[in-house]
Amino acid sequence: MLAALLLSFGVIFVAELGDKSQLMAMTFALKYRWWVVIGGITLATTVVHLVSVAVGHSLGVALPTHLIGIVGGVAFLVFGLWTLRGDSLDEEEKSKADRVTKSAFIAVASAFFLAELGDKTMLATVTLASDNDWVGVWIGSTLGMVAADALAIVVGATLGKRLPERLITLGAATLFFVFGVWLILEGVFPTSSIGIVGAVVVLAVGSALTTWRMRKPAPAAEAAQPGSR
Repeated sequence: MLAALLLSFGVIFVAELGDKSQLMAMTFALKYRWWVVIGGITLATTVVHLVSVAVGHSLGVALPTHLIGIVGGVAFLVFGLWTLRGDSLDEEEKSKADRVTKSAFIAVASAFFLAELGDKTMLATVTLASDNDWVGVWIGSTLGMVAADALAIVVGATLGKRLPERLITLGAATLFFVFGVWLILEGVFPTSSIGIVGAVVVLAVGSALTTWRMRKPAPAAEAAQPGSR
């Protein structure tokens, strides 16, 4: 079991480096607390990789990954719209903070669950579980993915403290739209690279719009300083 754990940890950690899951983790970390993001990733990864080792160990059948990818892509488009909508909600009661945290956890967990179904990480886990101890593969692959995404979360959390709130919101929404288009096109055209092309186009358009919005002057603050008269 230990050998399977170490092997799967190394394979999945390397497979995650530069993967879209790391970009997703960084994007979520720009908007939400790091422990919310890591918790959602851990939950989603634990479930997905349990399904993966079950498939690899006993079933040997493929999940309908194309359809799942399309559903995941639609979910990411919704997340992008949700992010933009949140930009217009300025001051709400503090009692809403708990609900926002819970919603963020559910959003992160569901997004990673949908995105990882059929991803190369899941397929690698299925392959490893086919001829290695399934418990070791499950634990090792889960830890490997969480560790790789934690690196991206550190970057996202660090950037989130240094970038303007408006830039973070627009950038995060753009990346959600990129992931959505990427997953949908991959699901519709599984044997083509059009998903990557579409994602690059959306990223270019979103970056241009974000730059334009950031250059627009912010509304002038009209509140007078106390005692200024």
